[in-house]
Amino acid sequence: MAKKIILAYSGGLDTTCAVRWLKESGFCVICFMADLGQGGDMSVIKQRALSAGACKVYIKDLRQEFALDFILPALKANAVYEDKYLLATALGRPLIAKYLVELARREKARFVAHGCTGKGNDQVRFEVSIKILDPDLEIIAPARIWEFKSREEEIDYAKKLNLPVDVTKRNPYSIDRNLWGVSIEAGILEDLSIEPPENTFQITKNPSAHPGFARYLEIYFQKGIPKKINGKPYKILDLINELNNIGGFYGVGRSDLVENRLIGIKSREVYEAPAATILYTAHKELEALVLDRLTQHFKEIVSLKYAELIYDGLWYTNLRDALDKFVESTQKRVTGSIKVKLFKGNCIAVARQSSYSLYRREMATYGTDNKFDHKLAKGFIEIWGMPYRKK
Repeated sequence: MAKKIILAYSGGLDTTCAVRWLKESGFCVICFMADLGQGGDMSVIKQRALSAGACKVYIKDLRQEFALDFILPALKANAVYEDKYLLATALGRPLIAKYLVELARREKARFVAHGCTGKGNDQVRFEVSIKILDPDLEIIAPARIWEFKSREEEIDYAKKLNLPVDVTKRNPYSIDRNLWGVSIEAGILEDLSIEPPENTFQITKNPSAHPGFARYLEIYFQKGIPKKINGKPYKILDLINELNNIGGFYGVGRSDLVENRLIGIKSREVYEAPAATILYTAHKELEALVLDRLTQHFKEIVSLKYAELIYDGLWYTNLRDALDKFVESTQKRVTGSIKVKLFKGNCIAVARQSSYSLYRREMATYGTDNKFDHKLAKGFIEIWGMPYRKK
């Protein structure tokens, strides 16, 4: 009887080839498909897995859990990796790993597998998460040990066996998409001297081709959670989808990044994250309005570490739990509205309002209603600068 193995299946080139390769290696391949808001017809992708040789396919809608338990904590933390990457793919991996472990226990399987390469970050995110959740499971990564040396060779393998894949040598991008954004790599993007072609992008329109008018959105937060757009209440999934549609139309959320991978190499990644960009911009602006200086500045340090934990596959760690408690304590007064302007790929905060605002116009103004005592500044400067004087 063939050994059972649970494969994280996306329907792409790597995992479709992995189904057949694992079957040829003597496994009964049970595919797990997580719906994280990537779109597409799940029934078609399921049939693709079965056609490739899977003996069983599980599909689970994880969009709500993804939004509530992964996206919102990252948003509250203002987690961004290397100033550009809003961590869409990285956030999804620990959630998928959780259900790989659950399914392995249900199916009494000793093995789990993924389609990640030996030079990527996702292999780390999957495997570290799986081992934290169940150290006894054995992990197989076909892309690290099979005979194929390139995506082109994988494509040839898929064609030879009539495996149903969408990728071609003319369009060899590796794409991962979910509710929070899209990650694109490989193909022509590996040439740093070339601007990403327009066919690279999946959910955003070309900002330079956009009509010359702006769109204003007022985002209302309650304790750090986005609740309304222009006064209209939304459930979290609907709110993110709405902002993806609007932001994508205005070309918001594109980034082209040469990033430091966890594995030790630099790689070029192209990202699209319209909703994430809008919400991150608005959330951070609201915090600037309601948090005191010390808390705001320290939270920037926490944000950096939080982003690194997500990127490095360390979601299920004590440190992340501890940082969540700090972040949550900062969100008690993050309630109010931020108006943003979307125009030709940009998202700019233009107005702010909160009942917890620490801004006092009578103190900040240079007008006649100024209540700031300028004479106090001299003594403050004397004391502040005293430790740095040479004599």
